[in-house]
Order: sequence, then structure tokens, then C-alpha cells
Amino acid sequence: MRVFLQAIFGQIICNFYIIMRTNQAIPPSKKWRIPFILFFVAELSLYFCGFFFHNDLPDAIWLRILLICNTWYIASIFISLCILLLDLVRLTNHFHPWYPTWIKNHWQKTKYIILITIVTGITGLLIKAYHNANYPVVKHLHISIPKEVNGRDSLTIALMSDTHFGEIIGKNHARRMVDLCNAQHPDMVVLAGDILDYESFYAEHEHIEDELRQIQAPLGVYITLGNHEYRANKNAKIKWLEKTGGILLIDSTVMPDTTFYLIGRDDAINRRRMSLHALMQGTDPNKPIIVVDHQPVAIHEILMNKADLCLMGHTHNGQFWPYSYLLRLKFEMTYGYYHKGGSQFYVSSGIGYSGIPYRIGTQSELVVLHITFGKEK
Repeated sequence: MRVFLQAIFGQIICNFYIIMRTNQAIPPSKKWRIPFILFFVAELSLYFCGFFFHNDLPDAIWLRILLICNTWYIASIFISLCILLLDLVRLTNHFHPWYPTWIKNHWQKTKYIILITIVTGITGLLIKAYHNANYPVVKHLHISIPKEVNGRDSLTIALMSDTHFGEIIGKNHARRMVDLCNAQHPDMVVLAGDILDYESFYAEHEHIEDELRQIQAPLGVYITLGNHEYRANKNAKIKWLEKTGGILLIDSTVMPDTTFYLIGRDDAINRRRMSLHALMQGTDPNKPIIVVDHQPVAIHEILMNKADLCLMGHTHNGQFWPYSYLLRLKFEMTYGYYHKGGSQFYVSSGIGYSGIPYRIGTQSELVVLHITFGKEK
């Protein structure tokens, strides 16, 4: 409900602002004004219909409503930002006139040109944003862990976080993800939380577990929980995750082979999860220790316990500009590679997305970590 209220509050503000300012640019005739107002009435009606009756509507209709309304929501935010910028430009001209003569003499034509430019630009932006979200790129990262390892001098890990399988992200995305992963020939695969979005029903219905069982990795596939696994029937989600063929790590320490440790932490939303210190009891500090922790909130534990590498997700790198920058107010590490103290960190933007199938200023990614062991010569 809170997410809905935030979204509808944002929609009402943006829609009102767009109506108020765009109404001054379109022709004054009824054949323009009436359809213009009806568009906003229809969009808000569709939004409320989808929210209040989504349990009664067929999935095909509900998902289309979701896509239409979410698309407009994102578009309305960026249209509002464009109009706000134009208002600031007008304000500067009010205090210090600087508009060229042509604009002054063709003011109505200028408004039409600006309107068409904004509509065309936002449309192009959404097409690019849809591609960024639904077609992940492969990011290669080469790092070194300065510990001698008998029997292994390197390790390749494919990291995928925030798949968010559910109403929007389905089997086709899973198949694309698995094919992309297998093409990298990793030694080990890590699914770092938020595998499911809200309900497990959609993943069960589409049998997405069949796709995940096709992941190929000699040392195995390892799965940790994220905050979304704690939403709406956690037990059903865990049962489904166990069907994927991966090894579920919930506050667990394993050795994929005899050369290094892999620690999978429960999500930080569980305030009673085991401490990293407890999970590292009995480990050999001379061997590499890799930790998977969905949310990048327990940096201090990694440093205090001298883990070598921590793999995380959760942030989506903000998913939309300018949230990427606002995210830095909440998290010390928001996206990418970090080196602090004697530990290394990677926060993935995720191979999926949350709710809305768009990424603006960010990119869905599969991360391939090429790790070498041993002290630098």
C-alpha cells in the first residue's frame, strides 16, 4: 500500500504539472484540449482499476495495465523535469531578457517545437531504457586475492543478482540470462538474492526452475536470499528455490572445492541472522574467503573479519537517474568495485529490475569475476 500511495502521489503531482504547463502550448481548440484531458483521466482510471481489481483481472489484462501505467509514470517524471527546466529558463529571461528575436517573433511555433522535441526525446529515452533493462550486458572484472592456494591459481565466478522473477520478468528473460551465463564458461555461479519478486506463483506457473537447472558450472550454483524473498510467503519461495538445482546458502559456509570458502549470508532484513564472525568460525584464514550478502549494509563486518571478497546486489544502481546519486545518501557502496582495508567488494546493478521494465542511466548486467590467487610478484 505504501508503494502504491507513493506512486499515485507522484502521478497526481506530475500529471497536474504537465496538464497545467502543456495546456499553454497546445492549440486552444476543443479538438485538442478534450482528448488531452481525457488522456489523463483514462490513465489515472486505468491505474486505480489495476490496483484495486488486480486479483480479479486476468493476468494478460493486469500485466498490460501494469506496463501502460508504469510506462507513463516514468515518462511523466521526465516530462515534468523537462518542463521544470524550461520554467527555470523562462525565469532567467524574466529577470534578464536574452531570448533571440526569432523566438520572440515566433513564440507559438517555438512552443510547438519544444513540445514535439520533448515527446520525441522521451519516447526515444524509454525505448533505450527498455533495452537497458531487458538485455543485460556482460561486465568482466579482473581482481587478485593475495593468498597462495594449493591446487588453484584462478577462479571464474558469474554473479547474477536481483533477477526478480515474477509478473514482469518471466521465462524468456530467464532463458536469455542462462544462455548469457553459460557462454562465459564460469567455474561457479552465484545468484545473490532477490531471485523472486513478490509471489512465487508466476515462477512456479512458468516453470522457470527448468531454465535455471540448465546453468552449467563445474563448482556449482549457489543462491542466497534477498529482501524480496521475505515478502509474501517466504517458505513457498524457499521450496521453489530448492527446485532450481542450486545450493541454497542461508547463513551457511561451504567449500565448493578444497581451496576456498564461500559464505552465503541470510538477508539483512532478518535482524536475527548469524554474524559473519560466527559463520567464519572454523575457517582457515590462509584460504580465500568469499562472502555473498545481498544488501551492501554490513561493510564493517567484512572488514572486521578480514574476508577477502564480498559480492552484493540490491541497489540496482538506482535503476533510474537521478536515484543513482540519491542512493549514495543511504549506502556507502552503491555500485561497482570497491577496495577498502584488506577486503574487496562488488555491488552489482542486477541482471533484472524492480517492477518497472526500464533502466535510465543504468544497465542490467551479468558480472564475470576473473580471480587470481597468490601474492603479486
